Amino acid sequence: MPSPSSPSSRATRWAWLIGLAVSAGLLAWTLHDVQPRAILAHAGRANPWLLVATVALATLTFPIRTWRWQVMLRGDDDRRLPFLPLWHATAVGFMANNLLPARAGEFARAYVAKRQLPVRFTTALASIGVERVMDGLVMVALMAVAIAVPSFPRHARIGTASVSHLATGAAMLFGTALLVALAVVHRPAPWLSFFNRVLHAVLPTRFADRLVRFAEGLIGGLEVLRRPGRFAAVVAWSLLLWLVNAAAFAVCFRAFGMPVPAAGALLLQAIIGFGVALPSSPGFVGVFELATKYTLEVYGIAPDLAVSYALTYHLTTFLPITLLGLYSLRRVHVPLGTLQTAGQEA
Repeated sequence: MPSPSSPSSRATRWAWLIGLAVSAGLLAWTLHDVQPRAILAHAGRANPWLLVATVALATLTFPIRTWRWQVMLRGDDDRRLPFLPLWHATAVGFMANNLLPARAGEFARAYVAKRQLPVRFTTALASIGVERVMDGLVMVALMAVAIAVPSFPRHARIGTASVSHLATGAAMLFGTALLVALAVVHRPAPWLSFFNRVLHAVLPTRFADRLVRFAEGLIGGLEVLRRPGRFAAVVAWSLLLWLVNAAAFAVCFRAFGMPVPAAGALLLQAIIGFGVALPSSPGFVGVFELATKYTLEVYGIAPDLAVSYALTYHLTTFLPITLLGLYSLRRVHVPLGTLQTAGQEA
């Protein structure tokens, strides 16, 4: 474990402080024009049974993520990995994102997978990277559906940004990432050879060799992109995942009696998905609420109601996966503090 004065510990503290400052600023901006009593009143009038259904749908997305990961990730012998260890790793990872700074959950998830299964840390981490690219592409595609609906307000803006420009920029970003990954995984030898030459030219042999092995593990995590059948299954699971997630948002619209069309859930989840890429405190506090407020403004929802919806949804869906992750953490016998340095230890 790093000492309290080590560079990694100082970096963690700075990440925590920066994220906390960003979250505090965004949350203050979100709440500056709303009345606390109105927020509580709207939450008190929400349909409790529809809120339960919302939480159930939102929590269902995590087993779906695990099934998708099972398709993507293979052990050192290329065999299908068992579901339960992958579930524990997934639950721990998302719990860590809710409780620890600097998106520690991505490293924690790969770290727990490595501890339980015959898979390299870098391979697991690269597969999570592929997941994120697939998530981005599917969210952009579903966002395009929301924009194409005839009832969608033309020239709509999220804050100061055009919704159509956001969709175009995101599609270009994730599309480029996928094309690069496909180029690397289909012809890994030239890329590794180039990487090897550059590293050995600028670094001591010991460090260069380690980074080359790291790169080999990353390419192993991209292997699913070379298998058309598995890749198609990943696309199908990704589509199901984000449709279920959108259903959770849509059911919550009904719980609050909001006249937002179901297609609005596709737009909302995409804007939130892009927003949480910003540095923030654990659980994406502030980012989630501000993104929700501005997105619902497109559909004419008043700030008090939009913020009440955002806070209620965020809190109620935050708790189940956090508790499930803490339970999984106990099952795999990993201290919570270890997850903050999972990348270095692995």
